[in-house]
Amino acid sequence: MRRERAVPAGKVRTGAEAETGATQKLQKVLAQAGLGSRRDMELLISSGRVSVNGASARIGARVGPRDQIKVAGRVIRASSPARLPRVLLYHKPEGEIVSRDDPRGRPGVFERLPAITGAKWISIGRLDFNTCGLLIFTTSGELANRMMHPRFEIEREYAVRVMGHLQPQHLQRLTQGIELEDGLARCESVELRGGEGANQWCHVVLKDGRNRVVRRMFEKLGFTISRLMRVRYGNLALPPRLKRNQCYELSADETGRLLAWLAAVPQESHEQRRPNRGAPA
Repeated sequence: MRRERAVPAGKVRTGAEAETGATQKLQKVLAQAGLGSRRDMELLISSGRVSVNGASARIGARVGPRDQIKVAGRVIRASSPARLPRVLLYHKPEGEIVSRDDPRGRPGVFERLPAITGAKWISIGRLDFNTCGLLIFTTSGELANRMMHPRFEIEREYAVRVMGHLQPQHLQRLTQGIELEDGLARCESVELRGGEGANQWCHVVLKDGRNRVVRRMFEKLGFTISRLMRVRYGNLALPPRLKRNQCYELSADETGRLLAWLAAVPQESHEQRRPNRGAPA
């Protein structure tokens, strides 16, 4: 019986590499598995908690689908580098929580998503219990991290209905910045959209993903939000025909355009292109 020859960590040559050359850097594979950013994965590898084919791994090791990757004893599977991640748009109604487990037994968004084999849906950002609108899910932890990480400053657009009427000084404060308990928050733009009776609608755009940040900004101004709906995240807009509790999965072309747009964000000095309303990507 032939014994397997140990492969030096950091110089991983796999069966997949020998046959097809379809390998990826280890830190990228771990990030795609939803374990954190590539930088986080480099620190994890440096800590000695990652092994490849039984040997301690090093940063820069290349792995393929046939390699056995373990993180603290847990097996992680490497997907093919040619395979696009899946991206799902979901129209969340009020009254659902963005969590897989809620001690209070409230309905969760993950119960509404299509079943998936060999991967899991990762939420790109969250919406609170009383907020509706666009939620994005993906099978790629790296994609999710890139869209959520503050340094990429991805825009979020919300339709906001307030009780009362915003005045010019309120709009100025929203765009100049409002000091919250966890730091300054500001809107990139505020656009009034009319209203009925005591209610007024506006659309706000911001690059801040902190918890309940839109509600807290308006509360500081003395306004109560009676309805809050996310209508855009980055270059993905909520499709007008997507009803509440419905999902829409991006096609390969749409996913490719999303990835290309994300890759160009840092070179554009964080200026976000506004999408064509009605086009998912």
